[in-house]
Amino acid sequence: MSVAQTGRGMRDAAGAAADRGLDSVGALLDFRIVNVAGLNITVGGIIAALVVIAIAWFASRVLQRMLTRYGDSHQHVNRASLYLLSRVLHYLVIAIAVFVALDVAGVPIGKFSVFAGALGVGLGFGLQAIFSNFISGLILLFDRSLKVGDFVELESGVYGEVRDIKIRATTIVTNDNIDILVPNSEFVSGRVVNWTHREVSRRLRVKFGVAYGSDKEVVKKAALEAAAEVPFTLALDGPRRPQVWLVEFGDSSLNFELVVWLNAEATKRPSAVNAAYLWALDTALNKYGIEIPFPQQDLHIRSLFGHEGEAALAAWRGEKTEQVKPVPHVAEPAPDAQLGHRERAELASNDAQDDVRLQLENPPTEDLNQDTHQDTQPGDAR
Repeated sequence: MSVAQTGRGMRDAAGAAADRGLDSVGALLDFRIVNVAGLNITVGGIIAALVVIAIAWFASRVLQRMLTRYGDSHQHVNRASLYLLSRVLHYLVIAIAVFVALDVAGVPIGKFSVFAGALGVGLGFGLQAIFSNFISGLILLFDRSLKVGDFVELESGVYGEVRDIKIRATTIVTNDNIDILVPNSEFVSGRVVNWTHREVSRRLRVKFGVAYGSDKEVVKKAALEAAAEVPFTLALDGPRRPQVWLVEFGDSSLNFELVVWLNAEATKRPSAVNAAYLWALDTALNKYGIEIPFPQQDLHIRSLFGHEGEAALAAWRGEKTEQVKPVPHVAEPAPDAQLGHRERAELASNDAQDDVRLQLENPPTEDLNQDTHQDTQPGDAR
């Protein structure tokens, strides 16, 4: 046998083996998995459907990256609208791919109604929570009450910045850099405080107390100086200037609130900002010799053996002394705490009363396009 005949025989054998292999692959691809009610689903159809979905997913990711780059290069573009467009395109591409994949797999769209009842039962029972979160996510995207970048506080006490809104859950990042996945349905059915919904600045009320007998004008001066020292204060004059309110006569102290408007950088850092103002308040109050009290109880002996006050104590000890009327404790003012008449008159204004007057003169508008102001504290609904 010549070399040429040997080579020809090998080629024929290889061709026959290849034909048998192709026939085997073809038979595998044509293998029917489902053949019911006119549906002809094969292995090849399922593979083709998976390829269609993979291509659609890749195309969706490319579109999202293109939109992200467009937003980074065009600062005037509304990021919330761009994010909404990105998510809608993603869902649209995936939905179209699913229908095409069903048709390729051998499930014509016209006959898909056969499985609609079974699918509805599955959504109603096994997939109820997932379906609810998916619909809630669509509501959040189109309602625009929540967007990426907002700082929110949930009814459960969780608060942080919204980083992503997906099909099942929304990602919130706390100030401690902790990622929290919150089901979308919690935003729709629960109470949500959005601190940056319409405007990034908000008003913070920092509570502090001083001893009874303290000069409230000096307290106000010290608190305003503390507000001026903290860089988070939005403005030192005008309608958003810092204010000092006397809010309560406590058991051991006069309770005040330092009311300040915060700039945009401080709005999303409530705990650190509150701590910064407390630090400045302690420094300012110590400067003016204003006592910060602690919870205490005083025992006063009104009468004993016919004597009162200090005389009663002296009689108890067997001492003889003249009856002296008790003098209430008053904090000793520091030298810097002496105010002139003009300065005292300026500080004597009632800031809480002025705040009510300003709100009556400038009532909030119902126009959603105009800015409104937020006045909340963490966990405080006032």
